Amino acid sequence: MKLPSRYEDLDLAFRGRLRPNRSLIVKVQSAFRSMEMLGGIRFLPVFGKSGSGKTCAALELGTHLPEVYVHPLDRNAVSDSKYFESEIEKIRFEAQGRPVVAVIDQYEEVAASQKELPSAFVERLALLDRGDLRDSKILFLWLTTSKSFQSSLVEATSRNERILISKEFEILSLDRDEWPEIIEETFQFHNDKPISDFGLIRSDIEDVARRNQTIGSTIEGVGARLADQIEALQDLSEYTVVMLWPVTDATRITRIHQFTDPRQGYKLDWSAWYRHLNAEDRAKLPLKEYNRARLYFDMRLVPIAAADLHALCNNLDDAAYTPPRTYLDRFARTHFYSIVTGAWDPTGYSPLRERESERARKARDWYLSVTDKPTQIGARIAASFSALGINAQSEETIKSKHSTVRADVFIERSGAEKPNKVIVELKAFAPDNTRPSSICGAVRTTLRRHAQFAGFVGAQ
Repeated sequence: MKLPSRYEDLDLAFRGRLRPNRSLIVKVQSAFRSMEMLGGIRFLPVFGKSGSGKTCAALELGTHLPEVYVHPLDRNAVSDSKYFESEIEKIRFEAQGRPVVAVIDQYEEVAASQKELPSAFVERLALLDRGDLRDSKILFLWLTTSKSFQSSLVEATSRNERILISKEFEILSLDRDEWPEIIEETFQFHNDKPISDFGLIRSDIEDVARRNQTIGSTIEGVGARLADQIEALQDLSEYTVVMLWPVTDATRITRIHQFTDPRQGYKLDWSAWYRHLNAEDRAKLPLKEYNRARLYFDMRLVPIAAADLHALCNNLDDAAYTPPRTYLDRFARTHFYSIVTGAWDPTGYSPLRERESERARKARDWYLSVTDKPTQIGARIAASFSALGINAQSEETIKSKHSTVRADVFIERSGAEKPNKVIVELKAFAPDNTRPSSICGAVRTTLRRHAQFAGFVGAQ
């Protein structure tokens, strides 16, 4: 698990996704306009607190200003004039005529051991400005976390003020309100999983952000909380909760998919569900406890084609009816069956589709007539599992010391599969009610019920 807080630790592919720092971009554009009009090179000492995002903002200028070539200068270029000149020649060749931003990332420790270095470096720039680089558009940025060092760089330009863009430019961190989303994006990219899957939700990140002055220190604070959270998540429930939602067409399938990660066995997607909450629910619901329940019970939201239930559910009022083997075998090929029995294989995932056909039409008409019979449908699903050799019961009451839940279908898996008990909640909504708002509400009910069952929240 990774949550990098430094530019050099970010995945190369992610760096191009970093958000622009508008104040720096405006200053850089102004510098190049000045060079276009007046010629010569320019110099900008940039102050920023540690963790404010200076390096990210500077080294990714080329992402947001594609016409600009950005190149970092190493410490040898700062202290060795001959090396510096050869490095500049190499950069000019690589730039192929494009404007250049040359970035010196701190190196205050080099300057500390050589008190004359700021003056010597600026004098070197002044000579280039009057010589070989007078017709080249090169902007030198020196990033620093020290106000006094920035001042010494500014003072060194006293005899060459023409090259200085600004005396007290400070790069500010991105707006604090953006930090939680940036941290979520960074974590998701580097781990292929949302941070909520490790127990931290948006409000947790916002809490850390309020306590820190920069996005860098906030990322480190979130990382510390993650380390603590991982230990707490090791105590996993013996139950899995599967919400089963019959669907009659491609539109309803898509709506269910919006709340899940289908390839990973239809795991409930916290971020997708959270986006559908209104402002009042976001403010008042015990979201941290709900997310904990989602993880604790490994919650799934699984669609099943009505056509795959229709054949099983003939004679619903006959409790002794056993579906023919052909229909049972078709049921055993559903995503729902493979998830419940622990046979789900993400590498063999094939999207659920409900194509227009006579079979689908008949199933749709049938389903419209039985949405008021969830108990009978649950009993038939349990009977079908039993006929296939799986230990299943319908309308099973399950008690904990905190509360009681009722499973429409309760399954005990044999073998080493953990958790080995599956609670199935049947969401028999009419097709017209399979809307994002109703899906969100149904999921909220299940989260609340099982958060109470586990003792994460009190009875309400």
